[in-house]
Amino acid sequence: MTFFTILFAVALFVLWKTAAIVPMRDAYVKERLGKFSGVLQPGLHFLIPFVDRIAYKQEMREQVLDIPPQTCITRDNIQVTVDGVVYLKVMDAERASYGIEDYRRASVNLAQTTMRSEIGKLDLHESFAEREKLNEAIVREIDRASDPWGIKVLRYEIRNIEPSAHVVHTLEKAMEAERSRRAEVTLATAHKEATIASSMGRRQEAINLSEGKKQKSINEATGHAREIGILADATAEGLKKIAAAIAQPGGDVALKMRIAEQFTDRLAQVLSTANVSVVPEGLANLQGFFAGLGETSRTMNGQPAINGAAAQGGGRVRAEGASRS
Repeated sequence: MTFFTILFAVALFVLWKTAAIVPMRDAYVKERLGKFSGVLQPGLHFLIPFVDRIAYKQEMREQVLDIPPQTCITRDNIQVTVDGVVYLKVMDAERASYGIEDYRRASVNLAQTTMRSEIGKLDLHESFAEREKLNEAIVREIDRASDPWGIKVLRYEIRNIEPSAHVVHTLEKAMEAERSRRAEVTLATAHKEATIASSMGRRQEAINLSEGKKQKSINEATGHAREIGILADATAEGLKKIAAAIAQPGGDVALKMRIAEQFTDRLAQVLSTANVSVVPEGLANLQGFFAGLGETSRTMNGQPAINGAAAQGGGRVRAEGASRS
């Protein structure tokens, strides 16, 4: 039993040294007598006992490495603390094994150095505003330097950029001053716009009033012109009718009687409202005129005329004068 136990143990040891099962996510680097012999891909592989050995096991999946926080100086001499993460992947297991001692630690150190260099090329506000460009520049520099190691840097992300407490306090004061300035500018702009709007309103009001007055004057002038035209047309029509009436038999006599009546009415109005007593100079002629009108009226009515009536108006009556009321 002891012999078979020893034999079984030796067989297990030989089998363990002979067979190698490579997981799907890994790649094994095989050495034969201390020299690189090949890369074992995922699956079952057999080795020569005491001749072949698995020297390195490389992770072939994408890896995430934390970049510890470090202090950087920006181009405008402001001290900031920056940290981030880098994503990389082993592309060549042989070079990752023999090209460098520890590609993970080397990648972290290279990322820190590159990040410090790139931050120094930017001002503080640019480092916040152009974070995407900063990440791309760091990836480009790390990938170029890590190519001999057989790894590929996929991307780099800056997690935090923290200025010092003194810088933060100064920035807060600057932002407060900037907000105050913007508030004053906004108020001034609003006052300016309000003043412009008010002046434009007064200007439009004046224009509307002037347009209204203009239109009113035009309307009044148009109405007055129409009134004058209507009165002129009515007067012309009246004159036509008067001329037609005068052309009829007895029309001239009727016209004289109408004129005499209007003269009498107007004279009475003048005498009743005037502050001066008036005695007409041609009173005798006026009496003879009215006597002639009476004779004409009797003639039109078929009555006999009164002889000598017109002769009584032959005398002239002189105006005795005027006296103030």
